[in-house]
Amino acid sequence: MCGRFTLTYRKAELVAAELGVPVESLGDYRPRYNIAPGQWHRIMRIEYEDRELLPARWGLVNHCVKDRNQGYKQINSRAETAHTRPAFRDAFKKRRCIVPADGFYEWAGPKGQRQPIWFHRPDGGLLLFAGLYESWQPVPGEWEPTFTIMTTDANATVAPVHNRMPVILPEGLADNWLYPREEDAGALRSLLVPAGPDVLIATPASMRVNSVKNDDPDVLVG
Repeated sequence: MCGRFTLTYRKAELVAAELGVPVESLGDYRPRYNIAPGQWHRIMRIEYEDRELLPARWGLVNHCVKDRNQGYKQINSRAETAHTRPAFRDAFKKRRCIVPADGFYEWAGPKGQRQPIWFHRPDGGLLLFAGLYESWQPVPGEWEPTFTIMTTDANATVAPVHNRMPVILPEGLADNWLYPREEDAGALRSLLVPAGPDVLIATPASMRVNSVKNDDPDVLVG
């Protein structure tokens, strides 16, 4: 499971350069240290053969649903079953995206004393989470994009803390996942594998991560 993540780059220009999108598409970008379900973020998709960023709320809500609370149950989608589950299969076929991040949290230790762990690249670089997106109407005529993060089995770095992790796509395979005309479910599923053991390192974070109100650099300091 992935229940919190980060995108701590200080400058929008750096994010845009790594994603290959215009900096203007990041709008009022600011660093985020504790992104939580139900909050807004930006996802990347292919539109007219170009990469495009789209504001979207975390927690996939299907287009026919009238209750936003469904999204809190669908912040993650399992790589093994997304192509067949009714909640995700249409998006898997037609609306794949990437969720830009530079880290995510998991919790270790006994109940009541759980220590948040921040998983991130050793060089502090960007992580490209595989995702799916859908739009629904909170009110008639108003469409709201929503997204889910794909998860897979944990790699050797994450496994001591949790048995699942986000699917992290290498830059060289990102467009394979985004390509809207790809209809081979097997080819797509072959991309949804655990990251290599050297992709991530684990750093203890502050207990302040436990509150979604805390979204500042100090939450990264254990």
